[in-house]
Amino acid sequence: MTTTTHTDLPTAAAPAARRTGRWIDDWRPEDEAFWDETGRRIARRNLGWSVFAEHLGFSVWLIWSVSSVFLVAMGFDFTPSQLFLLVALPNLVGAVLRVPYTLAVPAFGGRNWTVVSALLLLVPTIGFAVVVQNPATPYWVFCLIAATAGLGGGNFASSMANINFFYPASKKGAALGLNAAGGNLGVALIQLFLPVIVGGVGIFGLVQAGEGIHLERAAYVYIVLALVAAGAAFLFMDNLGTAISKPREQFAVVRKSQTWVMALLYIGTFGSFIGYSAALPLLIKLNFFVPAPLPGGTGINFAFYAFLGALVGSMTRPFGGWLADKYGGARVTLVTFGAMVAGTLAVLWTLRQLTPNPNADPAIALDNTSWFPWFLGFFLFVFAATGIGNGSTYKMIPAIWRTEAERATTPGTPEREVALAHSTKQASAAIGVIGAVGAIGGFLIPMTFGAPWVDRPVDAVQGAFAAFTCFYVVCAAVTWFVYLRRSFLRERVSSLAGAGI
Repeated sequence: MTTTTHTDLPTAAAPAARRTGRWIDDWRPEDEAFWDETGRRIARRNLGWSVFAEHLGFSVWLIWSVSSVFLVAMGFDFTPSQLFLLVALPNLVGAVLRVPYTLAVPAFGGRNWTVVSALLLLVPTIGFAVVVQNPATPYWVFCLIAATAGLGGGNFASSMANINFFYPASKKGAALGLNAAGGNLGVALIQLFLPVIVGGVGIFGLVQAGEGIHLERAAYVYIVLALVAAGAAFLFMDNLGTAISKPREQFAVVRKSQTWVMALLYIGTFGSFIGYSAALPLLIKLNFFVPAPLPGGTGINFAFYAFLGALVGSMTRPFGGWLADKYGGARVTLVTFGAMVAGTLAVLWTLRQLTPNPNADPAIALDNTSWFPWFLGFFLFVFAATGIGNGSTYKMIPAIWRTEAERATTPGTPEREVALAHSTKQASAAIGVIGAVGAIGGFLIPMTFGAPWVDRPVDAVQGAFAAFTCFYVVCAAVTWFVYLRRSFLRERVSSLAGAGI
C-alpha cells in the first residue's frame, strides 16, 4: 500500500491504496487544537490558490460581456438582440455545468479538479482568439464559442464546494465569501483591462485607443494565465480524503425543499450580480452612447465605467458573509432584498427620464448623458446589495444543513459527529445545485434586456427592471416566511410574556 504524507501535517491515518499525490486523510477542522496547529495554515494556502483559479474562470466566463461591444466596430454586423444572446449563452452553460463540477470535487479531489478545470479554460480562450480575427465568421459559430466560455462558470461551484470542506462551520461564511469575492473580481478585471489590452480605450480615458481593435490579445493573456493556474494548483493545493460522497447521496439534496428555496433566493442575489455584470456594458452603450460623429462618437464610453458594477458587487460579498456570521444569514438576506427593491426602482426611474435614441441622434445622447451619474449611482447600489446577498445566502446553506443535523442528534455523541460530517457533504452538494439554478439568472437577465419580441430595445430594458423589482419582493417575502417568521413569533411571544401581557 502506498502511503502519502504532507509536510504541513502531523502523522496522519494511513491513506487508501488509490491515493497518489497530495492527499490529506486526517482532516478535523472542528477540532480547535487541530485547526490552530495545522488546519488553518493548510486551509489558507488552498483558499489562496483556489481564489486565483476561480478568478480566471470568472474572467473567461464574462469575456464576452465586454468584447461583444467591440464586435460591431470590428466589422461584425450583429443586432442588439444578437449581442445580448452572445452575452447570455456563457451564463446558461456555466449554470448547467455547476452540478457536475460540484460532483467532481469528492470524485477526483479538489486539487486535481482545479488542475483540470483550469486547463479546460483553454477551450473557450483559443476558440475566442480564432473567431474574432475573421469578420466572415458566421454568427452561429460565435454562439458556439461563446457557449464554451461557460466552462469558466463551472469553476465557481467546484471551488466553493472544495473550500467548504476545508473550513469549520464558524468560519465558513467569511471563507466562502472571500473565495467567491476573489472569483467575482475576475468579472471586474476583465471588463476593466480587456479594452486596454485589445487596443481600445479604458481606465476612465487615461489609456488612449490604439490603431484598431485586436480582441485576440485578451485571449492570449488568459491562455497563459490558465496554464499558470493549472501549474500552481498541481504544485501547491491538496486533496482531502475526507471529502468523499457518493453521487446518489449528493443528489439526495434535490429532494429537500430547502434546496429549492435557497436556489430561488440565489437567483435573486447571484443571478442578478452575474446577469447585470454581463449586460452593463451593452446597457451603457444602448442608453448613453451613439457612434456618430465618427470616429469618437458621442456620449458615455462603456469602457470607463462597466467594470465598476462587478467590482462593487465583488468587494461587498465578503462583507455579506461577515454580516451573516454576526447577525444571521436570513436577516441579512431579507434586508438585502429590501435594498435591491429600492435600488431597481431607482434605476427604473432614471431610465424613464431618458429620451430613447433609436436613430442614433448625437443630440439625444448628449441629453441622456446628464442622467448617467444617477443611473450609475443607483445601479452600483444594486450591485453592492447583490454582493452582500451573495455572501449571506452562501452562509445560510451550510448553516441550514448543520442545524438539521444538530436537531436530529444528541451533543457529544458519535452520532452527532457522523451527522455533522454528513451535513458538510450535503451542504457542498447543495451548493452545486443552488449555484447552478441561481446562475440561470445570469442567462435570463441579458435575454430579458435584449428581448426580440419588443420593438424598441430601450422599452425592453425598462420592462425588465420592472419585472426584476417584483421578483425581489417575492424573494424578500419567501425569506421572511421560511426562515424568520417563526423566530419573529417566538421573540414576540417572549417579549409579551416578559411584559406580563
